[in-house]
Amino acid sequence: MKNRFDPKEALELAAEYPEIQSALALRVYTSRLLGCEPDLVLHGGGNTSIKLKVKDVLGEEIDVLYVKGSGLDLALIGPEGFTALDLAPLVRLRGLTDLPAAETANQLQIRKLRSADPSPSLDALAHAFLPHRYVDHTHADSFLILSNQKHGPDLVREALGPKAAVLPYARPGFPLAKSLAQAYERNPEIEAAAALGHGLFTFGQEAAEAYERMIEYVTRAETYIAHKIGAKPLTVPRTEVMVPADPAGTAVRLVQTVRGACAHRAAEGRRRRFVAELRSDPDIIAASLAEQAPDYCRSGVLTPDHAIRTKHRAVYLDRLPEDDQTLRQKVGEAVEAFVEAYDRYFDRHSRALAVKPDKLDPYPRVFLAAGLGLIALGFSRREARIAADIAEHTIKAKMLGFALGEYEAIGEEHVFDLEYWDLQQRKLDKGQDPLLQGQIALVTGGGGAIALGIADRLLNAGAIVVLADIDQPRLEKVRNRLAARHGGDRVETLAFDVTDYPAAAQAFGEISRRLGGVDLVVPNAGIAHVAKIEDLDPERLDLVMAVNFKGVFNVIKAAVPVFRRQGTGGNVVIISSKNVFDPGASFGAYSASKAAAHQLGKVAALELAELGVKVNLINPDAIFGDQEVSSKLWDVVGPDRMKARGLDPAGLREYYTQRNLLKTAVLAEHVGQAVVFFAADLAPITGAALPVDGGVPGAFPR
Repeated sequence: MKNRFDPKEALELAAEYPEIQSALALRVYTSRLLGCEPDLVLHGGGNTSIKLKVKDVLGEEIDVLYVKGSGLDLALIGPEGFTALDLAPLVRLRGLTDLPAAETANQLQIRKLRSADPSPSLDALAHAFLPHRYVDHTHADSFLILSNQKHGPDLVREALGPKAAVLPYARPGFPLAKSLAQAYERNPEIEAAAALGHGLFTFGQEAAEAYERMIEYVTRAETYIAHKIGAKPLTVPRTEVMVPADPAGTAVRLVQTVRGACAHRAAEGRRRRFVAELRSDPDIIAASLAEQAPDYCRSGVLTPDHAIRTKHRAVYLDRLPEDDQTLRQKVGEAVEAFVEAYDRYFDRHSRALAVKPDKLDPYPRVFLAAGLGLIALGFSRREARIAADIAEHTIKAKMLGFALGEYEAIGEEHVFDLEYWDLQQRKLDKGQDPLLQGQIALVTGGGGAIALGIADRLLNAGAIVVLADIDQPRLEKVRNRLAARHGGDRVETLAFDVTDYPAAAQAFGEISRRLGGVDLVVPNAGIAHVAKIEDLDPERLDLVMAVNFKGVFNVIKAAVPVFRRQGTGGNVVIISSKNVFDPGASFGAYSASKAAAHQLGKVAALELAELGVKVNLINPDAIFGDQEVSSKLWDVVGPDRMKARGLDPAGLREYYTQRNLLKTAVLAEHVGQAVVFFAADLAPITGAALPVDGGVPGAFPR
């Protein structure tokens, strides 16, 4: 592993934080160096610390331990990511013979010197009990490959040398901290400590010293593994596995099916849906086709720290059926078997506890599919990516571990212990889920004002939104605006023509490859044309019908196979128009096309009910947008309306505000709120038409 310490870079970073001690700035710098190496830490894993003398509010000098906040990403950490702890009382805990996990958490919380600091790392006591100024801790893949072997301690000693203490597995917190301190007291010459099944600690009086020791010992482990394996192939292909004839198409069908099979009802009755992440690089494909593939999945996590992200085991799927019904059955049986095994695992290990913890959901997070790759699930896109990253590293490490010798899984009891440890679970977001958490929505006509308002409200409710349009510049403008408000992680764009059915079908495949499937479809694409019937060009009428009617048909038709494979219901919310019930002169093409789509929506409600899919319609009126993202409809009809009434743009808006019963401006966000209502399944409604127009009597549904 490359030593990335650069004194010039360190000084430059220190200059960015003139308000803090240079030693703490160096702590930030080397922490980021560790965090940028995925072979060392992933997504909040690992921790670092520094001990400093600081004056308290009374002006008295005290010893302070600055330790990484629990779950924070080392690659992105700044000074605010380190929790300041009163060191002296923590060091005194070293004299205890035992400290229960709950009291460990309590002690760490009450020793915080700044109330706003994050919860300290669960390994904070290990950092406190060592005397060194800087302590680094990682879950280096190479070390875990060695430690998770039948003769792991011997291999670790041989690889790392005499200045690295080898410690038996101990639970993070007080047991590990005490074991680490005792190892140092037995041999103050050590430069590193290898905690089996957990991770590697290095320490020193200077930031560079602790960091460089980490790189040195990880490199020793990597070199040792490479030497032992030599030219030996990492995998032996399974001859009986049948690779799908259409891997890309099968992957789409599978990810939709997996996502649906793992969706479930939470305690409060709401359906919890997962976002999926698909990985298929050559190493993962090779692993999926290996004789050892089933063992990769059932041999557990590399370190118990990973269990909260990936569960202890993964699901292996081979011989994937070509027909949807058989595929759903196979995946369903695999998920059911996993759930039953998890229930037994929980009952087995919780039985001995004085207080039985609340059981986490029992559904798998990782699937390895022969010839297709890896599918990881999470309740959010971030969680899915974390699970995928950890699972990918785990499988690649196991390829080396199995080739090295006799891979030996960590004891199940240790995994349970950490999976249900309060300090570990704090890394998970266990608060109240947003209303649409885990839902994936497709909104067509994504470059317009109404799409902006719909997407904004969906994102605010927790959904992931895919905006689709043929106008790429407008699409990106809307996406950038939403990303600035909600973050870019939950906003995707896709350019396709809704009038082209194959393009629509391909779009759903692409969405599934990126995210796992679709739960909410909002056909919103539309165009307007102003002309009396006698002046209406038939070709122009065909175009309006193609977008406003056939585009709705194409999108709904392409969504049906996805809904069917997922088997979790869903929603279609068609953005119809006030003109369906209250058309205007010279607006025949638009009104007729919208009326046709409206009627199609009612038929879809009849047909899709058997899948649990609800189809509803929203009839907006007078949605103008703003100068940055305008309404394409009003871009077309606005000039004539202003001319006919002698109004400027502001006057036209005011005219339509005064026209409705509530005398209110109707905004795109109001349409978005109506979409959220339908998508949230707050009531059993399908086939309904909901006006969002401020009250236009002629447009009352009837």
